[in-house]
Amino acid sequence: MRSYSPDLTPPWKRRQPVPEVPAEPDLVVEEVTTGFCGAVIRCEAGTVTLEDRFGKHRVFPLEPRGFLLEGRVVTLVRPSSGAPVRPTRTASGSVAVPGARARVARAGRIYVEGRHDAELVEKVWGDDLRIEGVVVEYLEGIDDLPAIVADFSPSADARLGVLVDHLVPGSKESRIAASVTDPNVLVVGHPYIDVWEAVKPSSLGIAAWPSVPHGQDWKTGVCHALGWPPNTGAAWQHILSRVTTYKDLEPALLGRVEELIDFVTQ
Repeated sequence: MRSYSPDLTPPWKRRQPVPEVPAEPDLVVEEVTTGFCGAVIRCEAGTVTLEDRFGKHRVFPLEPRGFLLEGRVVTLVRPSSGAPVRPTRTASGSVAVPGARARVARAGRIYVEGRHDAELVEKVWGDDLRIEGVVVEYLEGIDDLPAIVADFSPSADARLGVLVDHLVPGSKESRIAASVTDPNVLVVGHPYIDVWEAVKPSSLGIAAWPSVPHGQDWKTGVCHALGWPPNTGAAWQHILSRVTTYKDLEPALLGRVEELIDFVTQ
């Protein structure tokens, strides 16, 4: 008797096995049906969430042969839970360096206009700043910025970067910033009245930041309009808790902070 395989499909028509690839964070794949290409940000039982370069999220089932990896068909599988998954990116989007030690602080500094600004910069760029050895200090305001710069004594080996709130043409802040002409100092700013506004409303679950009448304290007005308790300190802690990565911030702030880091570390 000749024995036959239960699979009578001719060999040339049989699907060849494809590799199984763990859906690790930041793995970039393409879904075969839709062509959606993105990085893995989450893998749960039976599904994987991808994020494309525009920040759009899509959830797909972990189907066999469901994805392309570098042009080759693969089957994504849930990563083994035996080993902890380390983040491969910092909150600012930079490549993480596991086990990296903080660098000895540079002589250069970044000054920011307010404690909330400093806390926000630390939360998103803290890992990068420690590796680069850049210290961030906060100012109580920039009215005395020329004197502050003179006291710092900037030089080619000790550059100073300054981040200013509400730096728009014709403002008091723009006139003060223009008075600083030292080539070893870079003064940049964002257009928002307060750094609170640099957090995307969608990250807080609100449609938009409210408009506060001129002459009224902006933070107090925001709390009132949003129905938050009239405690700006508690409101800020709530806002800060909703910021996890650079994607929670507006580009107008992101670009300026990155510019200052590059300037100070040159």
